[in-house]
Amino acid sequence: MGLDGNLLDELDPDGDPILHLYRWEAPSATYGYFIEPEKHFDLKRVVQRGLTLARRPTGGGIIFHIWDLAFSFLMPSGHPAFSQNTLENYRFVNNAVLETMKQCFSLKDSVRLIDEDAVSLSSGCRNFCMAKPTQYDVVYEGTKIAGAAQRKRKQGYLHQGSISLAFPDLSLLREVLLSEQEVLRAMETYSFAPLGRGCGLRELEQTRDEIEKKLIVNLKACLKK
Repeated sequence: MGLDGNLLDELDPDGDPILHLYRWEAPSATYGYFIEPEKHFDLKRVVQRGLTLARRPTGGGIIFHIWDLAFSFLMPSGHPAFSQNTLENYRFVNNAVLETMKQCFSLKDSVRLIDEDAVSLSSGCRNFCMAKPTQYDVVYEGTKIAGAAQRKRKQGYLHQGSISLAFPDLSLLREVLLSEQEVLRAMETYSFAPLGRGCGLRELEQTRDEIEKKLIVNLKACLKK
């Protein structure tokens, strides 16, 4: 998270866009800039379970980086594809994510960018990033499958994204979150998971590799338009 913040601070407005692909040294979770982690996590159990927490330089809720693919994209303000309209920047990045998901999971016309904000799944779910589809999010049959948040500066913007791959480990959520209500809210936000439940580390890594390769190709294609 610190690296992403530094990349944004040092971004050359006339330089090249940057794609940052994450791999985690340990089970991790991040939370948006305005989230207070002690209100959602049992911090003692977080340490006992070896879960690493970090605050993102962007907004949004809580994301567990165990069952997802995480990436960030930095767009310099001098690039022709940069827009002063934040929603247009969301659409630009998520168009590449949309094409990637279609190619990786054969979702075809069932996956699309949503035209307007949707209703949150339930009260409190807003604290988890996959809960509420907003305009230009990637959705599959009404379910958000790729969460994102942005931070814009005069030199460009930072887009941090997460693509859901598998269902969470319920036992881990119950250990590290403060209440069963928080656990249920977290589970409710993972209604799309192409690898299902209980997939192995090797399957997750292979899927991440495939998505990363296609995401690189699709972002390059978007940048050339």
